[in-house]
Amino acid sequence: MGIVISLLNHKGGVGKTTSTVNIGAALVEQGHKVLLIDLDPQANLSISLGVPRQRVTIYEALKGEGDLSPYTCKDGLDIITSSLDLSGAEMELINEPGREYILRDLIGQVSDNYDFVLLDCPPALGLLTLNALTSSRYVLIPLQTEFLAVQGLAKIKQVIDKVRARLNKQLDMLGVFATMYDSRRVLNREVMETIQRYFADRVFDTAIRENIALAEAPAQRKDIFAYSPKSIGAQDYLDLSKEILARMNKSGANPAAPREQEA
Repeated sequence: MGIVISLLNHKGGVGKTTSTVNIGAALVEQGHKVLLIDLDPQANLSISLGVPRQRVTIYEALKGEGDLSPYTCKDGLDIITSSLDLSGAEMELINEPGREYILRDLIGQVSDNYDFVLLDCPPALGLLTLNALTSSRYVLIPLQTEFLAVQGLAKIKQVIDKVRARLNKQLDMLGVFATMYDSRRVLNREVMETIQRYFADRVFDTAIRENIALAEAPAQRKDIFAYSPKSIGAQDYLDLSKEILARMNKSGANPAAPREQEA
């Protein structure tokens, strides 16, 4: 069964979707098979990879109107798309029995086909995010190294702790990683020091540096490895994915061995 990981931050613009795409692509580069699920009504993950509107998106699946139908972006990387309709799901599912577990049950139908399932959570702490956390083994928190991005981290940790206590006892915060980082900026360094004091060894050594290729890749509907494999953006996400695998191994999750590459 694939290991399910939520990428979560209730502040927008912190590099969450970029990180979901490129961590997934980095895991593919290392021989793993990955499913991405776009849980954001803005559908930025789906748009970033140039996926056409699918008949059954995550919205229809959550509503019980169809099974999850992965779309193949490239060898080893599939996606479940989103749409603006998902913005109404919070209200439409509010009276559903077991509404916190709908996504978990859906993922259970397909996760055996993948080594990892990455969930791009919406920038909110509502029912969609709750479903993601209930479905996940791990949480990754991308954090832009700016002052306002640090605000609310305690709230995220509180939500994770409550979900672990009440709904998903396996849930664990795998770590926090910095995005849009420039070591030449005093503010970036100060914010990095702040999150290191707060989260200690939960902070990844790899920081995602500012890199124009990371901004250009979505416009070309590509991940960073397809768009600019020699860029520092590609190197940073590859290094981060290796750290992620090492942490999971250390925590006893035992990720699947890389698959044989097809000829």
